[in-house]
Amino acid sequence: MKELQEIIKKYDVASQKKIKSALVTVVHLDGSSYRRPGARMLVNDDGRITGAISGGCLEGDALKKALFAISEQKNTLFTYDTSKEDDSEMGIHLGCEGLIQVLFESIDSEKEENPIQLLSKALAVRQKAVLVTLFDLDNNQNVQYGTCLLLEENGTLSGKIPLQQFEEAVLKDITDVMQNGESVFKQYKSGDVSVTAFFEFLHPPVSLVVLGAGNDAIPLMKFADVLGWDFRIVDRRDTHANKERYPTASQILVANPDVALEHLAYDNRTFFVLVTHSYKCDYYMLKSLCAAAVPYIGILGPKKKLHRMLEEIQHNEGIHLNDDKVATIYGPTGLDIGAETPEEIALSIIAEIQAVLTGKMGGMLKTKNEVIHSRDSLDIQIEDIKIYNAS
Repeated sequence: MKELQEIIKKYDVASQKKIKSALVTVVHLDGSSYRRPGARMLVNDDGRITGAISGGCLEGDALKKALFAISEQKNTLFTYDTSKEDDSEMGIHLGCEGLIQVLFESIDSEKEENPIQLLSKALAVRQKAVLVTLFDLDNNQNVQYGTCLLLEENGTLSGKIPLQQFEEAVLKDITDVMQNGESVFKQYKSGDVSVTAFFEFLHPPVSLVVLGAGNDAIPLMKFADVLGWDFRIVDRRDTHANKERYPTASQILVANPDVALEHLAYDNRTFFVLVTHSYKCDYYMLKSLCAAAVPYIGILGPKKKLHRMLEEIQHNEGIHLNDDKVATIYGPTGLDIGAETPEEIALSIIAEIQAVLTGKMGGMLKTKNEVIHSRDSLDIQIEDIKIYNAS
């Protein structure tokens, strides 16, 4: 998310200075690669790059191709074969063992709803969105239509489908992707015409809500900033919860913990961390959160403190906590990485949240026998569109 935010920011600066740009996107992958479909970078005609499509092995060649796309004002598709032991074209040993399809889109800043404007709309508010990118995998010499359509969570549709014969199918599929919440690939065929569509589901940014504005919450804000997460801070003391201490917080709430939740919006991508160093404050906030459908409630402090809280909440307050709810409560919060300093503890908490977010256990990759990323989502679903002409 942070990468997309930076791309939009740098594009806005470039377009104001009349600097031309190209958007470079990994649109499909067969095999393994450092980056997945949806990875992007912005290339300006002065050679400046924002973002990345690999671990560094493709960027040099991609820069040349992006500059060519800018000069020709034409979209192009190129396949990088990283399984080659020695790629003489790029002069480097890649060794990732994958075929990476990369789309180069020349951006017309005068054109309404160009690819980056669609991205900007998707990220303008905290929402779900689906972005559609069309390309031709069968023949990279054919027209590459590129990023053309955006559906926002509120139902707003931006852009247009350049191939009218596939419009009905694409509109149906983009709605399905929004409902299912997963990116998919589709190939549409009608007669001699075919096109592949990358329906990219864009999650809203993670929202991190920290209760307790002590010094150990500041590293949490900084990590959230690096990741492009939304950050909010809550404390009953305005001497601690203020803009000077938390300049990038989207919300600074000065409130008692027993009523704080009434003033906080939350959803299934909102993560709460309680670092008040006060049993009473943590207790009242945890009590409020017991009725909230959130995926993560982290509590700083020893496990016996959490057990006592849960016992009191159930016995004294009469609140029943089922196994599913208890599973969302993490105490002590954070992964076991030997953290001691506020920065190290913040790192362990952020890492645990990332693991919960992606359904991982947070172990070491060296012990993993399977591939790091599942490849099931890369399968292309083929749909034959029948066109009937009225007679």
